[in-house]
Formats: sequence, structure tokens, C-alpha cells
Amino acid sequence: MRELRKAKGLSQEDFADSCEFDRTYISGIERGTRNPTLKALEILANALDVSIESLFKGL
Repeated sequence: MRELRKAKGLSQEDFADSCEFDRTYISGIERGTRNPTLKALEILANALDVSIESLFKGL
């Protein structure tokens, strides 16, 4: 997800705001210490304008 976020030119803060999540939650997902729910994955994918599958594949 980090690569996709950076490719969009988004900071963690901006990305978190667009998803209505806390920045620390985004950081945790990117570091692999947090496991998002299916609903959160949907929100993240929509914010990045990609499929949920793309979140797992990366760029």
C-alpha cells in the first residue's frame, strides 16, 4: 500500500484524512502491525482508485 500511496503523491496524513482514518492506523497497516478489516480495505482501495487485489500486489 505504501508504494501505491507514494505513487499518488500522498503523505500518510493526507491519505489518512481522505480515508477518514488516523495516520497511525495507516502507518500500522504499512508496517504490517495492523490488519485492516474488509471494509477498511475497500475504503483504502477506493481512496487509491485501485482494486482491493492491487493492494496486495502493490505496483
